[in-house]
Amino acid sequence: MEKSHPRLREFRFTLYRIFRNPSAVIGLTLLMFFVTVAIFAPQIAPPKYAHNPYMMPHKGFSPTPKPPSRDNIFGTTSGQYDIFYGAVWGTRTAFKIGLFVVGIAAIVGVTLGALAGYHGGIIDEILMRITDVMWAIPTLVLAMAIVVAFGRGIDKIMIALAMVQWRWYVRVIRSEILTLRDQEFVQAAKIIGVSDSRIILRHILPNAIYPVLIMASMDMGSMVITASFMSFVGLGAAKGYSDWGQMVALARNYIVGPPQDPLRFWYTIVIPGGCIVLFVLAWNLIGDALRDAFDPKLRRR
Repeated sequence: MEKSHPRLREFRFTLYRIFRNPSAVIGLTLLMFFVTVAIFAPQIAPPKYAHNPYMMPHKGFSPTPKPPSRDNIFGTTSGQYDIFYGAVWGTRTAFKIGLFVVGIAAIVGVTLGALAGYHGGIIDEILMRITDVMWAIPTLVLAMAIVVAFGRGIDKIMIALAMVQWRWYVRVIRSEILTLRDQEFVQAAKIIGVSDSRIILRHILPNAIYPVLIMASMDMGSMVITASFMSFVGLGAAKGYSDWGQMVALARNYIVGPPQDPLRFWYTIVIPGGCIVLFVLAWNLIGDALRDAFDPKLRRR
């Protein structure tokens, strides 16, 4: 019987390590649920405004939320916006934020970190001192300052978070490359005349990228939390946009109901807040599973 390729065997073993982890199965199940909702959002909650499907439909302008009913199965929030519609289309907003911010931050951070770690010298000094300057400012403060400077909106929040989040990836990938650039396989590639760019892309990054994948998985959730907070304080999209943070902001005056019935408006907070919690939980569980699967100290246990 012909043996499979070593890389294929390692890939199968990695999948085995991931799927034998109960938390990974829970995380993947939650993630697949959100992916399904995001893909089929137009069928689950047909848009009322064709030109802007992310705007939540509403009937009336009363500030007092209404409980779940036949017309609004999750009820309405302040301004009579449909909570069910916002929860469904907010899933697309969450994926859009996470994928854009993490994608741009990872590309920029990995590129700069690879150049700094591989070449060293003056290139390393310049890039790392720029990174140190960025690290001197707290992430949230810097992101909020950028949004305030360029105007509110989900797109501005995404750009601002991408502009500050790359610094994490620079340090992680640089530290990995510093441990790999003097390895024998890299030196052998240099001796036979392989170009620096090919060495980085073909020989170093495939061995150094795993911590970045784990960090990216964690950041998918944390960036949604950060964006939701910025929407909550009024830096997000216009009122009525399908964003979980925006929905929590609409319900801020009804977190506690009247004294005789303090839980009357529970649905205005629990539903969008629960969406945020479950979305972040899914990515964190997957990130933990990837760490256990890729960590060489735990991999063969």
